[in-house]
Amino acid sequence: MSLTINLLLNGIALGMLIFLIAAGLSLIFGLMGVLNFAHGAIFIWGSYIGWTVYGLTGSFILAVIAGTLAGIGIGWLMERFFVRPFYGNHVAQILLTLGLMIVMTELIKVVWGPIILGFEKPELLQGVVTILSDPFPVYRIFTIGVGILVLLGVHFMLTRTKYGIIIRAGVQDPEMVQALGINVRKVFSMVFAFGAGLSAFGGVISGPSFGSIFPELGMQNQLAAFIVVVIGGIGNFVGAAVGSLLIGVMQTFMAYYLPDAALAVNVALMAIVLMLKPEGIFGIRR
Repeated sequence: MSLTINLLLNGIALGMLIFLIAAGLSLIFGLMGVLNFAHGAIFIWGSYIGWTVYGLTGSFILAVIAGTLAGIGIGWLMERFFVRPFYGNHVAQILLTLGLMIVMTELIKVVWGPIILGFEKPELLQGVVTILSDPFPVYRIFTIGVGILVLLGVHFMLTRTKYGIIIRAGVQDPEMVQALGINVRKVFSMVFAFGAGLSAFGGVISGPSFGSIFPELGMQNQLAAFIVVVIGGIGNFVGAAVGSLLIGVMQTFMAYYLPDAALAVNVALMAIVLMLKPEGIFGIRR
């Protein structure tokens, strides 16, 4: 029983880590319908900027703030100058954002080099605690807590605030919202920048959990982000969290009991969900 609970807790921690990566994509892809294949690049840029600020100041809080603000800035520039002309054109979005992904990844190599950089955990979050006689890393508990706070905060913003109502209305019926005197383009820019900021935030939080960062890390984690958004239901933020937890728990158990199949479990679970419920677990059939 102790082993099962330990694996479950590790799966939840991994799931929340995936959710932090996918949270921004859930807004950009799920709400706005933008296929942003540069999402992973924003994630890893947040990691690198957070790593730099952490190294210069020794403050993990400043690192998180700097990485998140950088992601917001990158997202605003990306939406304003590249994505905006191609709303509704998914083929152009894929080609454009894939190109941006490659360029942004190569720019990381220019600035920081292609080598692997160690990302240490903050001193207060190092060490382990004992749960049912088994050690469990403090930083994983921190990751779970941060993921829950992000889920609750963004869900509250989308469902209980004026800005959340405007965002959802602007996505569903932009002409009507524009007729009410609200600048829909500004709303879309705000959502894209906010989603990019969440991605960069996840990049900074994920860095110490991975223990190291490297330029291709964004590409490696981007696929998992798309998978959990599809599993949970496109446009459903809570669904992305549930999908992340399912992937995290299943991948952890498979890695322990059947390591050779661990990498395939993500795609297999997505295929099963899509066969049974094509719109995703919490998706709405259109």
